[in-house]
Amino acid sequence: MRNSTGSASRSKPRAMSEAKQNGSNRLLKTALNSLSDAKAEEVITIDLEGKTSIGDYMVIASGRSPRHVNAVADQLMDSLKGEGVRNLRVEGIPNCDWVLVDCGDIIVHIFRPEVRQFYNLEKMWSGERPSDPSAM
Repeated sequence: MRNSTGSASRSKPRAMSEAKQNGSNRLLKTALNSLSDAKAEEVITIDLEGKTSIGDYMVIASGRSPRHVNAVADQLMDSLKGEGVRNLRVEGIPNCDWVLVDCGDIIVHIFRPEVRQFYNLEKMWSGERPSDPSAM
């Protein structure tokens, strides 16, 4: 299809982008509900658009102890699998100081409070990108 300027319309890529965004939002809602149900603490969501291509959102949460971190991660994985997510990648279960659950568009970090404070991912990922990298 051509628009008034004679160039090709880009309606299909936009529709695919909207479908991907809807899928990301559905996964994000599932993840946030699961974290809330599991009593995860200090849950924050970081929109990664324009910062990286690794995903659409990053969620950071805390558990009170290694056992709580493990329980939160287990409940999150069960909830995501219930939504049809099949390619979950999980790191950190043996120690449960920091568990990373990567479901593609959403990346969830679950920390013990001391470990979260040490790595401070919120500061790293919440900052704005410099507008001119050569000015650094």
